Amino acid sequence: MTAKALQDAPEQATPFRQREQLSGRALTIICITWSLFQLWIAADFPFYLSELTGLKLVFNGQEARQIHLAFGLGLGLLAYPAIHQLHPAIDRVIKYLLVAVGVSACLYLFLFKLDIANRAGLPNRFDLFFSLAGIACVAVAVYRSLGLPLLVVAGVFLLYVLFGDADYVPDAMRWKGASINKASWHFWMQTEGVFGVALGVSTSMIFLFVLFGALLESSGAGNYFIKLSFAALGHLRGGPAKAAVAASGLSGIYSGSSIANVVTTGTFTIPLMKRIGFTPEKAGAVEVASSTNGQLTPPVMGAAAFLIAEFTGVTYFELIKHAALPALVSYIALFYIVHLEVTKLGLEGLQRETPTQSLLRRVTGFMIGFGALLVLAVLFQTVLGWTGDSLPGASLPLTIAVFAGAYIWLVRLSASQPDLEVGLTEAEMKVLPRLGAVASTGYHFLLPIVVLLWCVLVSRLSPGLSAYWACIAMLFVLITQRPLKAFFRGQLVNGAVWWHGYRDLLRGLENGARSMISIAIATAVAGIIIGTVSLTGAHQFIGQFVEVASAGNLILMLVMVAVMSLILGMGLPTTANYIVVSSLMAPVIVMVGAQNGLIVPLVAVHLFVFYFGILADDTPPVGLAAFAAAAISRGDPIRTGIQGFSYDIRTAVLPFMFIFNTDILLIDVTFLDGVIVFIASVAGMLAFCSAVQHYMFVRNRIWESLLLLVIAFSMFRPDFWQDRVSPPYIEIPGHEVLSRLGDDGPNGLAGDQRLRVQLSGPDFDDADRILQRNAILELDGALTADMRLEQAGLMLDISDGIALVGEPFPGMPLFQELGDFDFYADRPVTLDYLFVETPDRPARAFFYLPFLAVLLVIGIIQHRRKRQSAG
Repeated sequence: MTAKALQDAPEQATPFRQREQLSGRALTIICITWSLFQLWIAADFPFYLSELTGLKLVFNGQEARQIHLAFGLGLGLLAYPAIHQLHPAIDRVIKYLLVAVGVSACLYLFLFKLDIANRAGLPNRFDLFFSLAGIACVAVAVYRSLGLPLLVVAGVFLLYVLFGDADYVPDAMRWKGASINKASWHFWMQTEGVFGVALGVSTSMIFLFVLFGALLESSGAGNYFIKLSFAALGHLRGGPAKAAVAASGLSGIYSGSSIANVVTTGTFTIPLMKRIGFTPEKAGAVEVASSTNGQLTPPVMGAAAFLIAEFTGVTYFELIKHAALPALVSYIALFYIVHLEVTKLGLEGLQRETPTQSLLRRVTGFMIGFGALLVLAVLFQTVLGWTGDSLPGASLPLTIAVFAGAYIWLVRLSASQPDLEVGLTEAEMKVLPRLGAVASTGYHFLLPIVVLLWCVLVSRLSPGLSAYWACIAMLFVLITQRPLKAFFRGQLVNGAVWWHGYRDLLRGLENGARSMISIAIATAVAGIIIGTVSLTGAHQFIGQFVEVASAGNLILMLVMVAVMSLILGMGLPTTANYIVVSSLMAPVIVMVGAQNGLIVPLVAVHLFVFYFGILADDTPPVGLAAFAAAAISRGDPIRTGIQGFSYDIRTAVLPFMFIFNTDILLIDVTFLDGVIVFIASVAGMLAFCSAVQHYMFVRNRIWESLLLLVIAFSMFRPDFWQDRVSPPYIEIPGHEVLSRLGDDGPNGLAGDQRLRVQLSGPDFDDADRILQRNAILELDGALTADMRLEQAGLMLDISDGIALVGEPFPGMPLFQELGDFDFYADRPVTLDYLFVETPDRPARAFFYLPFLAVLLVIGIIQHRRKRQSAG
C-alpha cells in the first residue's frame, strides 16, 4: 500500500492504528480501574465484606501506597511517549518493558512484604534489583510526564546521598555518605523515601479530591460556573475580566492545577477580554493571576492542602481556617486591580437582557437567601444530632433522604430551563443571559460541593472520607441527572438517555485518574527529596548558607527564601512544587527566625513557601501558566508572565505579612478580632494595589503612592506602631523564673501560662559560636514550679544567679528546639530572659484608625480631582 493510500484508508485498516486504538482502550480501562480502586479503599463496606467472605478485601496504608504507585507509574509510562523517538516498534517494546518493570517493582513490595520485613535493612539481590529498577522507572516517568526540572532536582539529591562524603564536596555540605544498599533500602524498601508521607497523602486524600473535580467537570459544572460568572459580572466595567477572576476562583474549589485553570476558563475568558479592549498580554495575565490564585483557595489548594496539614500537624479544618482569609483578601484585591485596569482603559461591560437591579435590592436578596440557607443548615444539623443520639443507625438514611429530596427538586428546577451550551455563544457575547435563568440550570451541581464542605466543616470527618462522600454524591448526580431532566420535561427516558449519564461517569473516572498520573509520580519523586533531607540533614547547611548570606537579617532572609522558592518552583506542578520548597526552605525560616527572636507558627512558614512556590507558575522565564495563557491569547509569553507577576505582587506581599502578623491567618483570634483583621487586611491590600498601579480614582501623585504604601504596611503590621508606643514584653532575668512561677501576687506567673523565654549557649557544630534561641513554654498551673518547667521540657539548675539548662531527652517538648546547642562544652547553656506580656497595652485595633482616616482623605481628594477633570 502506498503512503497516500495508507493516509486515506480508515484508521482500522492499519495494524499500527489498531494497536494504538487497543492501547488507548486499555489505558481508559486502567484509569477507570484505578479510580474505582481508590473509591474502594476509602469506603468502609470492604471491612464487612472481608468478615463475611474471609477474603483479603482491605488494604492497609502501606499496601495502598504500593498499589497506588503501581497504577500511577504504569499509566505514566504508558500514557506519555518517549521524549526521543527511535522507531515505533522499538519504542513500543521499551515502553511495555518499562511498564512491566515499574509495576513489578511496586507489587514486589506488596507480594513479599513479610519476607522483606524479616530482613529489614539487609537487602538481598532481588531487593536491590527491584529498588534500583523502581527508582529508574520513576525517573523515566518524571522526565516524560513532568519534564527535566524535577528530574534534575531529584538527581542532585540522589548524587548527594551517594557521593556526599567525597573530598570535592565543601566541608559545610559534606556528610558520611551512603552505600548503594543503604540508599536503595532507604528510598524504596521502607517508608522514608518514595513510599513516604507525600505518596501516602496522594493515596488517601489527593486522589479523591482530584477525582471529585473530574466528576464535577464531567457533569457540566465547569461550564456552568463559567457562564454563571459571566451572567453575574459580565455587565460591569471590564466584565469578562472580572468574570475570569470569579470563574477561576470557582474552578479553584476543585482544580488541582493553575495551568488546568488557565486552559479551562481561559479558552472562553481570554478572547472575550481581548474583544472588549485588553491587549493579548494583559488578557492572558489576568487569567494567569486568577488561576494561580485558584490554587491558594481552600479547600483543595492545588492538592497541597492535605500535605501542608500532614507536614505541620494541624487538622485539615484548622488549615482551611488559616488559609481562607489570605485567599479571600487576595481575590478581592485582584478584582480591584482588574477594575483599575479597565477604568484606566475606559472599558465598558457587556449588555444584559434585563436592567440591573439596585444595589440595595441585590444585597437584600442575597442576605435573605443566605439567612434562609443558614436557618436550614442549623435546623438540619439539630435534627441530625438528635437522630444520632436517639437512633444512631438512622443518621445516614436521613442524610441520604434529605440529599435526594433536595436534588430531585433542584433537577426539576433545572429541567424548566434549556440546557446550557458549552462555551459562550455569539448571542451571549453580545447580550448576557439572565442571571436567574443561568443559575437555575445548575443548582444541583452545588449539592456535592455542599456535601464536601459539610463533611469537612460541620461533621469534621477526615478529608479523605469527606471527599469520598462527595464523590459518591457526584456519581449519583452523573448517572441520574439526564434521565430525571428528560422525565420532568415529558421526554422519553430510554436506554440512550441512561447511557449518556454512564458515559459521563466513565469519562469522569478516566479523567480523574489521568489528572492524578503526574501527581502520583511527583509525590513519589518528592519522597526521594524528603528522604534525602531526613537521611543527610541537608536543610541544616542550606539554613546556615542562608543565615550567613543574609547576615542574620530576618527580612533579607525571607526575601532570599522567597527567591529560592520561586526558582525551585519553576517548571514544577503545584504538589511537587510545594514538597520540594517546603522540605528545604521551611526549616530555614523556623531556624533563622528563632535566632532573631521571632517564633513563627509552623503553618505560617509552610504557607509562606507554598505561596511563593505557586507564584512560580507565572514567573518568567519558566512560568508554565503564562505560557499556557499566551498560547490562547497569541501574546508574548514572557511579557504575559511579567504582567501576570505584576498583578500577583499583592499575593507576594501577603506571606511576609502573615509571618509577622499571624492574625491574618486567624491564629488565636476571636470572632470580633477576625472581622477587624479582615476589614484592615482588605483596606491595606487595596491601598497597596492602588500604590503599585499608581491609580485610585485618578492617577496618583507621588506623595499619594508613598502614603498608600505606608497605609498598607500599617494595616498589615499595626504592632509595628503599637510596639513603639508600648513595648510588647517586659524582660525578667532567667534566674528569677522559679520565684516568679511560684508567686501568686501581681508580679507572679502562677496558673496556666504560655511563657516566652530566651536561651543561649554554644553551637553544637562550633563550640566557639554562641547561639540564641527563643521558645514558648506551655506551663500547667496545677503543678509546682519545678514540675511545670520540666513538663514543658526545660530542666533548670539555678546557681550563682545563673539559670543553667540541662540537655532535654528525646521526646521532650524542647528536644528539637534545643538540638543545636552543645550541652557538654565549657560554656553552659543558660536561660537568659523571660518575656512577660506588658499589661494594659493599647489595643492593636486603635492603630488602624488614623491610617484608615488618611486612606479616606486620599480617596476624597482623588474623587474631587476626578470630578474636576470631568467637568
